Amino acid sequence: MNTDHRQLAHRLAYAGLIPFVVGCLLIWLVVHPEAHAFVSLALSAYAALVIAFLGGIQWGLSFARGLPSRQSLVWGVFAALLGWLGVLMLPYGGLALHGSVLIACYVIDRRLYPHLGAGDWLTLRFRLTAVAALSCFLAAAGS
Repeated sequence: MNTDHRQLAHRLAYAGLIPFVVGCLLIWLVVHPEAHAFVSLALSAYAALVIAFLGGIQWGLSFARGLPSRQSLVWGVFAALLGWLGVLMLPYGGLALHGSVLIACYVIDRRLYPHLGAGDWLTLRFRLTAVAALSCFLAAAGS
């Protein structure tokens, strides 16, 4: 990947944290109950979408390398299902689940990315995971 594309990927990845941080802040700052429920659902839905995306990366990398392992395929779908389950739960439980699944995604990626040729992305993945998971945990505490 050339430097321009890599920089763009980093910028877009960091921009993807905006809904996590803003959602978390709004959960703590919004006092109107209806708005609070909307913000909680919006953050939960976004977290689930990101979790599904992370699961999809496992599929994409596996097939691109011609090494679709059973573990990558199963985790890719299981992560999406856990994200969906979190949306169905009450916000304090669902957002905590999302934070935990985001960490689990990182732990699994840390083990599998080097074998799939994506080990150099792990530093970025760690930073993104730390902010996203912390946002979910703090938002869960405010729900």
